[in-house]
Amino acid sequence: MSDQHVRRADLRIDVDAIRHNVGVLAGRARESGAATMVVVKSDGYGHGAAVVARAALESGAERLGVAAVEEALQLREAGITAPILCWLFVESDRFGPAIDADVDLSASSQATLARIVDAAAERGKTARVHLKIDTGLCRSGCPADLWPELVEAAAKAEAAGRIRVEAVWSHLACADEPGHPSIDRQAERFARAYEQARAVGLEPIRHLANSAATLTRPDLHFELVRPGIASYGLDPVPQAGAHDLIPAMTFRSSVSLVKRVAAGESVSYGHTWTAERDTTLALVPVGYADGVPRSLSGRMDVWLAGRRRPVVGRVCMDQLVVDTGGDVVDEGAEVILFGTGDQGEPTAAEWADELGTIHYEIVTGMYRPRVTRTAVGAP
Repeated sequence: MSDQHVRRADLRIDVDAIRHNVGVLAGRARESGAATMVVVKSDGYGHGAAVVARAALESGAERLGVAAVEEALQLREAGITAPILCWLFVESDRFGPAIDADVDLSASSQATLARIVDAAAERGKTARVHLKIDTGLCRSGCPADLWPELVEAAAKAEAAGRIRVEAVWSHLACADEPGHPSIDRQAERFARAYEQARAVGLEPIRHLANSAATLTRPDLHFELVRPGIASYGLDPVPQAGAHDLIPAMTFRSSVSLVKRVAAGESVSYGHTWTAERDTTLALVPVGYADGVPRSLSGRMDVWLAGRRRPVVGRVCMDQLVVDTGGDVVDEGAEVILFGTGDQGEPTAAEWADELGTIHYEIVTGMYRPRVTRTAVGAP
């Protein structure tokens, strides 16, 4: 194996790939005169938030984005000093520690804005706020009919020195479907919201473009783009052509046992697969507890000993079985469950397509208690 410390399963994170991807995205943004915020929520989409953050900042990103307050504070504890935006809160969240740590906070309502203002007043500081308008995704974001009151309240709080309105922002619902009519409709609503903010004396920057819009809608880059999944090398719009992205995560294990079985023998629970000929089976010590979906049973390959080979029988909690046919493989041989695809190995996108989901779900769910994570190329 290439790394002898791999025992059960390992996520190999190619940090140079992340640097490359962010460089591509930040380059697109610069062409439009925009800066770049790389989203590192959910532990960097399963890749390791601090590692990704450092790589992104080295490669052209100026800002970082996270969902939860604790995610932002963890980055600060890791020594990350760049601007960080945090946007998804629960009632128990306390904004004071985030303000102390110089974290930008999002407000989608007057109630949230008031909590931020109160926390800033308690500390005698000025909080940086991004006002979020709901332009049609209908998740977080201020409804259009309440937006005039929110921007008016924000302008008063800014005049009082309690906040500085850094940005107006929103999120696109269908940017991964280029040409979808909702994209332009949301852009029009966003433009109106921005003008309303300007009309009450605010001077915010704007950010709307996610990964897909960063790659396909330069007219929506404004002053800042906000790529997430593309930073990790997973293309949100493969139908729009190649975008020079490199998947950063490789999921690998090793062969723990090799055995010959006779024709007519069946494999794994339920005997859903039966050998049609004498064959060699390789046992791999990963299963659905380690991130391999049981629903891929009989529907997946792995890369082993220089070629794709089928997983046969049901995926178990702790193990799966590979049919190597007449080929002899060594115990301890590396098994790639998904990777970049450069050798012909499966990819996270292939898993997602087979399962009827998106590659976001695959990579964010891979880091588990028995799975190590190795960052290669980290400083």
